[in-house]
Amino acid sequence: MKLTIGAVVAGGTSLAYKTGPWREQRPVIDKDACKQCGICQEVCPDDAVCLIENKYTINFDYCKGCGICAYECPVKAIAIVTEEK
Repeated sequence: MKLTIGAVVAGGTSLAYKTGPWREQRPVIDKDACKQCGICQEVCPDDAVCLIENKYTINFDYCKGCGICAYECPVKAIAIVTEEK
């Protein structure tokens, strides 16, 4: 299904729709500072944070750059940076 800009989709379907190229910011995880608490994964509204080989990572196919993961990280291991175009 092709979505138009500003489309509203049903809840719980975030993995069915990729973000696209419009993201202005993106999270970057400092894997050395990360304490593996999993809060970033719990709070991500788009299920874009995943655990791969015991390290949290961001799947940018689904991340919209909202920054909730960085805001909620208790050790501030996630920085929000300007997306490179």
